[in-house]
Amino acid sequence: MDKPDQFRELWRMQKALNERIGVRTDSMSDEEKTKWVLNYCRAMSQEIAELTDSVPWKWWAKYQKFDQQNARVEVVDLFHFLISLAQVLGMSADDVFAAYMKKNEVNFKRQESGYAIKDEHDSEHI
Repeated sequence: MDKPDQFRELWRMQKALNERIGVRTDSMSDEEKTKWVLNYCRAMSQEIAELTDSVPWKWWAKYQKFDQQNARVEVVDLFHFLISLAQVLGMSADDVFAAYMKKNEVNFKRQESGYAIKDEHDSEHI
């Protein structure tokens, strides 16, 4: 049996979860998109804070321990919101993959050149 396309499956599952809680990204007005972009950005900020709390970042506190299991859960939570954000912006799994490939190429070129000069136009083709 062939393995399903895992990236596309994540998009399908997230769409189903969002629709179950009443968020339908396919038919949003610009006002609704603005609201949900902000909602998902705030949610991801919170998840990053929770991920940060999984590592002993308080250099003055000796009681902290690295909680790798929780860190993994927080990364998955970030994926939920990141995929939802992409869907609000009308991006399919294929769109994100294609944009990632192009942006990755830009990032490699930046590293090859030493990234000494900021070029605001080097990502316009993405």
